[in-house]
Amino acid sequence: MKRFFYLFYDMLPRRLGLYASFSIVVGAVIGSGIFMKPAVMAQQVGSPVWLIAVWVIAGLVSFIGGMINAEIGTILPETGGQYVFFKKMYGDFFAFIYGWAAFIVINTAAIAAIAFVFAQYTEFFIGLPRFSPAVEKSFVLHLPGLGNLFPLENAGVKALAITILFLLTLINYVSVKAGSWVQVGSTFLKIGSLILLSALIFSSGNGDIGNWTRTDPGMQKSGWTLVMGIIAAMSGALASFDGWNNLGFMAGEIKDPRKNIPRGLFLGIAICMVLYVLTNLAYLYALPLDRMSNSSLVAADAIRTTVGLTGGGLIAILVMISTFGAVNGNLFPCARIQFAMAEEGNFFKRIGKVHPRFQTPGNALILQFVWTSLFVITGSFDMLTDLFVFITWLFYGFGAFGLFILRKKMKEVERPYKVWGYPVLPAIFILFAAFYFFLTLYNDIQNYLQGKTAFIQSVYGLLLTFIGVPVYYYLHRKKG
Repeated sequence: MKRFFYLFYDMLPRRLGLYASFSIVVGAVIGSGIFMKPAVMAQQVGSPVWLIAVWVIAGLVSFIGGMINAEIGTILPETGGQYVFFKKMYGDFFAFIYGWAAFIVINTAAIAAIAFVFAQYTEFFIGLPRFSPAVEKSFVLHLPGLGNLFPLENAGVKALAITILFLLTLINYVSVKAGSWVQVGSTFLKIGSLILLSALIFSSGNGDIGNWTRTDPGMQKSGWTLVMGIIAAMSGALASFDGWNNLGFMAGEIKDPRKNIPRGLFLGIAICMVLYVLTNLAYLYALPLDRMSNSSLVAADAIRTTVGLTGGGLIAILVMISTFGAVNGNLFPCARIQFAMAEEGNFFKRIGKVHPRFQTPGNALILQFVWTSLFVITGSFDMLTDLFVFITWLFYGFGAFGLFILRKKMKEVERPYKVWGYPVLPAIFILFAAFYFFLTLYNDIQNYLQGKTAFIQSVYGLLLTFIGVPVYYYLHRKKG
């Protein structure tokens, strides 16, 4: 079994070149955030200039993170990504906590959020069934720190999201090749959907370029209120850029990884950054900030305002295709982390079993589907994205700090790529991650204490992560 595992997991043929490398980055990054989060972010910052600035800052920070991962990936070009990196940096315990967090919060919450958006945009065409308000409120879950949750709310949307999760899990369960076909096709359509969206809006002539700088006095913010609004909006932008590290999960399959990993990361992040800024400028051209902030489906509303209902339907289709592919693009690589952990004896043993017929990590995919479905049932899109981004950036900070560790621990290893601006830029990245972590935690708790929100996503995410500590010791005690 051990020999077969390494053939499947650590010794996969290196068949992915530069094009495939940056396609993995773009395909994983562009999902649902750009179609949903700009409306919430507009409300949080209250200024079109700050809205664009937040997207640019998030892109630059992600670019620094990409440089850090590029250096680490070129000296540790193994399938497994950050799980492998953390084992080398900090040892088995920390690597397990990351793997546990990836399963319990980071990856599953992200996949659930994207599937939720796919189902929401489907309502543009068909009316999904819903329970009456009385029935929705009749079944309540109360979780400490999260307040009241209503699993029956938006029942049709949630049921469709779970159906899509089941379908894509089944595809990856029975065939790796079929899953890869879905991903390649959706990556082209993701890029095309954003270019088409922007082109249609700008070519209509029915917008106003003045919306790029015009601020509604009723929305304008200043001082500490503006700072906290920017931090809150940054969660949405960082969530939309998240996924560039997925290239590391496939590092063992990339040809000439010392060149194609950094090139794939840089090119992929740059493409996403340009597309995101362009798309937000198109949204603002079509919708003033106050209208944009009140839009539940901002992409569809923007195209409907400038082009008409048919255009809105077209974009809704492209959004659905994009999010469909984004769900698929995260299902299989993310399940590999738990599969690897289990095969090494660092997770539940059954999760590390290879399907005897399909030769896929079937049990890991099933477990991921079940937990992700629970997130869909109990949480909303905004709650899920804030939950996983907060924890993700905690580990990004540790990953950047680990670069300093590897510079000493593996100082004799040849580095075909080195982070530009070392040690300044990695230090800035670490400070940003720490600032974002503590300020988000502080803001979350303050809002809860002031009664402004019914839940504390950050505390809840940390609690789920720290549950991994007793799980780790239980598994190792059982392992002997």
